[in-house]
Amino acid sequence: MAGTRLADVIVPEVFNDYVLEKSAETSALVQSGVIATDPEIQAAANGGGEFVNMPFFNDLEGDAEEGGKGFDGASLTPAKITSEKDMAVKIFRAKAWDASDFAGLLSGADPVGAIADRVAAFYVRVKQKALIASLNGVFAGPLSSSHVLDISGNTGAAAVIDGASTIDAGALLGDAAGGLTAIAMHGLTYAKLQKEKLIEYIPTPNEAVSIPTYLGKMVVVDDGLPVDTANGVYTTYLFGNGAIGGADINLGDKAVETDRDTLGGVDVLATRAGFIMHPRGVKWATTISNPTSAQLADGKNWRRVYEPKNIRIVAFKHKI
Repeated sequence: MAGTRLADVIVPEVFNDYVLEKSAETSALVQSGVIATDPEIQAAANGGGEFVNMPFFNDLEGDAEEGGKGFDGASLTPAKITSEKDMAVKIFRAKAWDASDFAGLLSGADPVGAIADRVAAFYVRVKQKALIASLNGVFAGPLSSSHVLDISGNTGAAAVIDGASTIDAGALLGDAAGGLTAIAMHGLTYAKLQKEKLIEYIPTPNEAVSIPTYLGKMVVVDDGLPVDTANGVYTTYLFGNGAIGGADINLGDKAVETDRDTLGGVDVLATRAGFIMHPRGVKWATTISNPTSAQLADGKNWRRVYEPKNIRIVAFKHKI
């Protein structure tokens, strides 16, 4: 009699929901509040098309009229409120595994949960890779001057990250700097700050884990952040809440499928993910759909549409 197969233990709809839930639970960027999904983005993500249009009104411009206008019959000159459109691109990725990868897990007490945990962690990394590629793109293009502090060319300690230089990086946003609430850094940058006892830890309500913070900002550690190894230059990002618009696209029964190669005696688990991972205020300004990481990282594919201080992301280049 045939043994238990992947198709026997995985119900695609239930499995996919579980993977999405576990992905949100394990993503440090989601937990930090950096990635936020609002109803507008989520609804658009599940709508048709390859792009998501997000129109918005610009702030009111100009000065108030003087010289008595608006009083005693002196007419005001009406001004217009202008609008612009932010646009995100939908990203799709897929991966399949055969049963040999999961053979050990299938004998466990909760094989579905064990597999889902690994698939969820895999797609967290996939999404964060897409985000980092997008950040590389926007900072190579429209944000390359307004939102980048680069101290790496300085001499000696002046090129190394410290509290004062990190504050200077946030100050690029002027009076909006107070809205920066998280900082993402490479593991070696994190280790450097730990050695100098500059990382503080805040216990969670259940005290099971502690949240690392630096200068009052939640720390996200990711070794996928840009590193110029030849010159020892690291890029650290400062974020505000909701700086990244994120959403998962409902792929229905195509998100998870199982198959079996009867002749080869191999079970296959195929997974697909669709998502949005968009730096708010920087428009995807090309007709390229479902971009590769290289296309996301190309600065020519992005255009700034928000006022600079309303884009809650700063890149800080430094040495350690």
